[in-house]
Amino acid sequence: MKQFMVEVILPEVFTQEFANLIPSQRARINDLFNEGSIRSYSLAMDRSLVWVVFVAESLEAVSDMLDTFPVMPYCSYNIHELMFHDMATQELPRISLN
Repeated sequence: MKQFMVEVILPEVFTQEFANLIPSQRARINDLFNEGSIRSYSLAMDRSLVWVVFVAESLEAVSDMLDTFPVMPYCSYNIHELMFHDMATQELPRISLN
């Protein structure tokens, strides 16, 4: 499996029609997280870009997943294959048996 960083360019103006798609977009992202197809999903503070790290066999597979995003008719994107993607994971607090 390969990793890909996708830069999704959001529309400059968020219409009500676009905003109405956000709950179904979040649901789709959660599905892809649960499947292990997405490693991270981040929104820029100015809401102009979303960065998504995918795990997939090919660039075409990433494109196919992006096509399932409800907001995609309003967006464009750039896909970059990654050499690696490291992330710190949050650990649960350690329990002391004392």
